[in-house]
Amino acid sequence: MQLYVTYTSPYARLARIVVIEKGLENRVAIVEAKTRTPDSPYYRVNASGRVPFLVADGGLQMEDSHVICAYLDQLDGKPSLHPAADADWSHRRLEASARSMLDGIAVWAREMSRPEGERSPATLAHETARIQRMADLFEGTVAHATLQGEANMAQLVLAVALETARLRKFGDLTDGRPQLAQWLAPFSQRPAMLATLPPKPR
Repeated sequence: MQLYVTYTSPYARLARIVVIEKGLENRVAIVEAKTRTPDSPYYRVNASGRVPFLVADGGLQMEDSHVICAYLDQLDGKPSLHPAADADWSHRRLEASARSMLDGIAVWAREMSRPEGERSPATLAHETARIQRMADLFEGTVAHATLQGEANMAQLVLAVALETARLRKFGDLTDGRPQLAQWLAPFSQRPAMLATLPPKPR
């Protein structure tokens, strides 16, 4: 199988983390894609140009980190990162909330990458407020059983979101949030998290 990624995309990072967490390194080849480039050869592989993108056994193709992570998790017949639905749907709810925070960080970072005169103050203000609200939400819910214990996708998305905020220069969302700080510190040391850290800016 081939997993197309960029090493700066937090969504591609999630898929790369799952490859390591599930021990699929010998089954999934990581391929760096060139995106946002006119006439990139990657567009002949994936017309949308988005990452991650998986070309699975038998030629099955799929994009979107949510779909790809779920597919990779079940390859061994023992999906461990996507628990079965529980009474209050806690895993799916918390994963969705973490993805909402990650989406806000990604939009903020893309806006900040524009020349200063082309940035939208309204967009930046909206996403900044959303990100801070979501961080406050997780400060109050990180002790939930779903975010403790064995790793799952809700935990992985939350950790990647928090690290992306810091790496993209939004700021450290654990500052002033001691519960989040206590939770993230050991989680960031997982081998899969360390192995998939984005390259440092040149």
